[in-house]
Amino acid sequence: MRSSVLVLGGGFAGVEAAIQAAKQGHQVTLVSDRPYLFLYPTSIWVPTGEGRFEDSCLDMERVAAANGFRLRVAAVERIQAATRQVWLAGEVLTADHLILAIGAARLKPQGIEHTFTLGGDPHAVERFRDALEALLAKGSGRIAMGFGGNPKDTSAVRGGPVFEMMFNVDTMLRRRGLRSQFALTFFAPMDSPGARMGDKAVAAMGQMFDRLQIGTRYGKKIQRFESTGVVFEDDSTLDADLVLFLPAGAGHPVLIASDLPRNDAGFVTIDPHCAVPGMPGVWAVGDSAALEGPAWRAKQGHLAEVMARVAVENIDASEHGVTGPNYLDHLSILCLMDMGNGAAWVYRDDRVQRMVPLPVVGHWMKKGWGAYFKASKLDQVPRIPGM
Repeated sequence: MRSSVLVLGGGFAGVEAAIQAAKQGHQVTLVSDRPYLFLYPTSIWVPTGEGRFEDSCLDMERVAAANGFRLRVAAVERIQAATRQVWLAGEVLTADHLILAIGAARLKPQGIEHTFTLGGDPHAVERFRDALEALLAKGSGRIAMGFGGNPKDTSAVRGGPVFEMMFNVDTMLRRRGLRSQFALTFFAPMDSPGARMGDKAVAAMGQMFDRLQIGTRYGKKIQRFESTGVVFEDDSTLDADLVLFLPAGAGHPVLIASDLPRNDAGFVTIDPHCAVPGMPGVWAVGDSAALEGPAWRAKQGHLAEVMARVAVENIDASEHGVTGPNYLDHLSILCLMDMGNGAAWVYRDDRVQRMVPLPVVGHWMKKGWGAYFKASKLDQVPRIPGM
């Protein structure tokens, strides 16, 4: 009989790890704090009314049944990694192998309660949708969107969803004939947000912002948020009626409270094979893990799935006394940045930097990806390598 594998986390990394481990014949249990897999990349259309919240949800019971693993819906309360023990409400689970894919927390700048966000709680997109509609009902206003960084771990920045949201709101306002009534401003503390995508991508983004008359405020750290907008480190302000802000990631509280080794930002330390050093049978993938590699590295969904597959392959390799694959060999930035009326394909690795505009068709390609992703997770269509 193959090993028992306990996967913590029902996001992209956790689900992919459970699927791959089950395919290898392991006895797999996945623990998730919600009964659905949430597709954050397609949830960008919920605030603009182009999609429903339910469209971005995939029933986890169906995924488990289709792929042969057990699902346990519960919140993880405590982890003792040295003995591979996990405490849930009224239950302690253990396994031969423990895969940590529980995700990350978010930094909380002062006044964060005055903002709306993406990521984290899936229902955040609905709250932003409602606030956006309330502002649009007034007929005019100022909308600011931005993201923050974590100086303790630069890979924890995730600005792509905010770029997408800004472009989609711009497209929605134009379709409704309201664009001239609303001022849009993008802000970020770094001098060149999006720089990890490459110089060509940054230049192209700047040109798009200029063409769409989207203002920018870059290069100043955020001191706090207020009900009237953003206050920067030099006490200058960005006045706004509605602020969308995506904070940088930080270590999950349950991981920080555990016996796991972590970096300064609270992410679990791993070797290139996604194994936690000094803890046999313990692996960390996706947003839970501390990434090594070049300065442009970033935590993304596609890399989370790559790491999940690397971890499972190394579980099998370790049981045969050999060395498996290395996630560092697969580091890249890959996204289809949707704009509501088109998209741009962005790719970067150590050798290549590309940004390819895809007017009109790109939007429908991303819609198609959402349908493909659901079908592939339900084992209804073959998995396309790299997707």
